[in-house]
Amino acid sequence: MFSSLLIANRGEIACRVIRTAKRLGIRTIAVYSDADREALHVRMADEALHIGPSPARESYLSIERIVAACKASGAEAVHPGYGFLSENPTFAEALMAEGIAFVGPPAKAIAAMGDKITSKKIATQAGVSTVPGRMGLIADADEAVRIAEEIGYPVMIKASAGGGGKGMRVAFDAGEVREGFERARSEALSSFGDERLFIETFVTDPRHIEIQVLADAHGNIIHLGERECSIQRRNQKVIEEAPSPFLDEATRAAMGVQAVALARAVGYVSAGTVEFIVDGEKNFYFLEMNTRLQVEHPVTELVTGLDLVAIMLRIAAGEKLPLGQKDVRLDGCAIEARVYAEDPYRNFLPSSGRLKRYRPPAEVAEVERTVRNDTGVYEGGEISTFYDPMIAKLVTWGPTRTAAIETMSAALNGFEIEGVGHNLPFLSAVMEEDRFREGRLTTGFIAEVFPDGFAGARLATGRMVEVIAAAAMAGHVCAERRGRVEREAIDGTEEIFAKFAVVVGGEINEVRVARHDPAGLWRINVHGTLHEATGFSWKPGDRFAIIAWRDEPAASMQLAATTMGFRIRYRGADLEVLVLPPHVAALLPLMPVKAPPDHSKLLRCPMPGQVVRVDVAEGEVVEEGQPLAIVEAMKMENVLRAERRARVAKVHVAAGAVLAVDQVMMEFTGV
Repeated sequence: MFSSLLIANRGEIACRVIRTAKRLGIRTIAVYSDADREALHVRMADEALHIGPSPARESYLSIERIVAACKASGAEAVHPGYGFLSENPTFAEALMAEGIAFVGPPAKAIAAMGDKITSKKIATQAGVSTVPGRMGLIADADEAVRIAEEIGYPVMIKASAGGGGKGMRVAFDAGEVREGFERARSEALSSFGDERLFIETFVTDPRHIEIQVLADAHGNIIHLGERECSIQRRNQKVIEEAPSPFLDEATRAAMGVQAVALARAVGYVSAGTVEFIVDGEKNFYFLEMNTRLQVEHPVTELVTGLDLVAIMLRIAAGEKLPLGQKDVRLDGCAIEARVYAEDPYRNFLPSSGRLKRYRPPAEVAEVERTVRNDTGVYEGGEISTFYDPMIAKLVTWGPTRTAAIETMSAALNGFEIEGVGHNLPFLSAVMEEDRFREGRLTTGFIAEVFPDGFAGARLATGRMVEVIAAAAMAGHVCAERRGRVEREAIDGTEEIFAKFAVVVGGEINEVRVARHDPAGLWRINVHGTLHEATGFSWKPGDRFAIIAWRDEPAASMQLAATTMGFRIRYRGADLEVLVLPPHVAALLPLMPVKAPPDHSKLLRCPMPGQVVRVDVAEGEVVEEGQPLAIVEAMKMENVLRAERRARVAKVHVAAGAVLAVDQVMMEFTGV
């Protein structure tokens, strides 16, 4: 085994690799850019070397700088993580030339599988089922339209060297092909330095299911079952699980056989993933092979009990696989939720800034449940605009899929993040959706379940009663402190009670809440229905409230006092709850409503980012849907369009400008 390992990456994956390497007694070496000088992976490693400015092209994507860091540190091996140089064959070759082991596949396999056109040809020759389409390269938008019309709509435009949802667009007509071609080509060039594109049929109602493979240098190749990665937005995975709730044993075995055949055909060594698209009849088609460790590898680790990073290191050191195909067992179900710095209420646009509060749920490994949090951040750290907006990967395991979902719901409920926008409410809402719980998944899940965008979780009636009860009980605690409760004798014991109007979403709920002293029994009457709890844990200043129901599972929620009530975050819902004396609540309908400011004549930047292009000039009349500008944020290009016909009165920005969220870019007048 190697005595030293350099991790050519950052964030959570660098921290993940460092943990395993240290467990194996390997000296760990981190690299960092200007933006990551105080990053968690730098703090965790035994040694850290600065490799350049914040932009990835000048640091994490610089082969010369990484190789120089290897020489300076005496690193015997390099683990590339995922992204950056992990699938760059030139990088693998450069390390080999210096006698440094690359913890990954051979450069030839990376090159063959990294080019989607070449990989499809190899897959076809290996007997692997592939998606119908045109594998030839596309010269321009006109040719793209001709090919799309030959194949038939809808089509997927893809970067040949793409990945991570970048350089990909779905098109349903010629106009969308033309624009998708330009955006995909631009993203591919900026993300991968390769603007080549191809087109294939877009399978409707598809599932994205992938097979994890392991191969050593001695000819042994196995697969570790599948991962379901269908819940995506902008072709970027959000929630993954293993095993898939859709596959049967026969389909799983067939996909595994094809994945192993492809790995053998390309001379694969190390951990890799073969991705398939699967239709409703369980027909599956090869998409691509990722020649690296996947972001979602923890779910496979939890259902197999294997440490994939440790196995990668052992393979790179020349060892044989520690198990054969007959030894692979899939136990229970694991789910991963990617926690991103993004605003789900604004079409998942990325966010950045300082993590003023970062308190993940406690990690546990018990017989009936596991909670794991892979992260590369800490409270007080920065989420930079230079890199991917991932904050953490929250992973849970249970003996059944239902148990894994319930554990995930509870863990998300206890996750605290403040200072940046984040998608915790959205992830919680997905866990509550019947369609998710039933396993009815497709890559269109988000668009279909939230067709008008995410506006917050919709709590079921029973969940809302829990919120109302928690607010009333917290109000009772505060009222008792102020001496504003009433007392009466009930069954020989003293009952301390108060009456409130609990206002949620404009609805006024008359609530009587009483605590029996000294038994500690709580009785909450909501609209004439009695609910009983054996305990309530919360006091002013606490972040969480826990209700121990008499006949139901305990409910835990984030609850913080506000001026006239509480802010309660529970199972994806983020609610401002007023707790008022009934006579005060009766006056609410008489209160004037403040009109929101009129921003209809302004184009404001929806996310922090850099202006790539401005498409209109002052005085120009624009039509509804017309592109106005393109803003790049965290490696994704976002086209900003006109909402209606108008005249451009003023343009405040130019290409290259770095903007803050809500910064005014243009002003409009009527035509």
